[in-house]
Amino acid sequence: MSAGVVTEAEGLTPAWLGEALGGRVDDVVAAPVGTGQIGTCYRLTLTGDGVPASVLVKLPAADQGSRDLLAGAYRGELVFYADIAPTVAVRVPTCHYAAITPGSGDFVLVMEDLAPAVQGDQIGGCTVAQARDAVTNLAGLHGPRWSDPTLQDYDHLTLQSPADIDLLTELAPSTTELFVEGLGDLVSLEDRATLRECAEVVGPWSYARGERYALVHGDYRLDNLMFHPDGASGSVALDWQTLSLGLPARDLAYFVGTSLDPEARRAHERDLVAAYHRALLGHGVTGHDLEECWEDYRFSMVQGPLVATFGCAYGTRSERGDRMFATMVARSCAAIRDLGTLSLV
Repeated sequence: MSAGVVTEAEGLTPAWLGEALGGRVDDVVAAPVGTGQIGTCYRLTLTGDGVPASVLVKLPAADQGSRDLLAGAYRGELVFYADIAPTVAVRVPTCHYAAITPGSGDFVLVMEDLAPAVQGDQIGGCTVAQARDAVTNLAGLHGPRWSDPTLQDYDHLTLQSPADIDLLTELAPSTTELFVEGLGDLVSLEDRATLRECAEVVGPWSYARGERYALVHGDYRLDNLMFHPDGASGSVALDWQTLSLGLPARDLAYFVGTSLDPEARRAHERDLVAAYHRALLGHGVTGHDLEECWEDYRFSMVQGPLVATFGCAYGTRSERGDRMFATMVARSCAAIRDLGTLSLV
């Protein structure tokens, strides 16, 4: 029997949680987590019998307009946890309960609390060991259903259509200018030039290399990953609202390019790509050798500026957000220049 959908923190009562979790909840203490820009999240501390000591609960945005706009993304995340996650090997939080009201953005998602794991820091970056762990985990998303045509049976999972690419091509130059003007001195003159060059090739870049596709997270970066506090391997990926189909190396390039400072990336990126490739082979991928994987990585580095400029220009601005996007752009633009990415488009 379903516990139904709760959309406000006030509805997370002991009775509702007991039904959702299949146990008895005597008391619940809720504390907000995160900034709540595209939804709200709470850590719940529970006492009772047959239930976890704590869980995380994701609810929709408080604003009804935002909730309706994000309904497709909410639905996609629930489908991922319910139907797709069991078919791949990427580490994700255990989903205890998920429900959505058909035709709306009203949903609830009750997940494993990963504490004491700690969230990655997009501005601070990560160690090479953390990067290796994260790209190996990423291969667990891509490899098991590499170029699997049945993925397109999901209504919300489609390859970019010509109409989508044409719109992206049209918006990219003006979006880049909004980004540059908005962040001002946070973006160097050299990076501004690279961003503008990227904006001019978005169309052909988006159309290219369509013969290889897989599930693509779309925002696989440090803020969306959890790491063991003692440095052990076993990172966990969060936030599956941007899942789509595309060239798998877009996730790989986006993560490496935005997570490591240029000096560390230059020294270790070939080893990181090789570790990712070995993991792909372990998940059954064939016909994709290391050199092709490396070339896809170089080519895909445009993903960093593309996501950062659109995310910043059209998202909710904040001081940390501005510094975060500027850092992501500085790192990925350096990678684009180092790797000769634009010469491959």
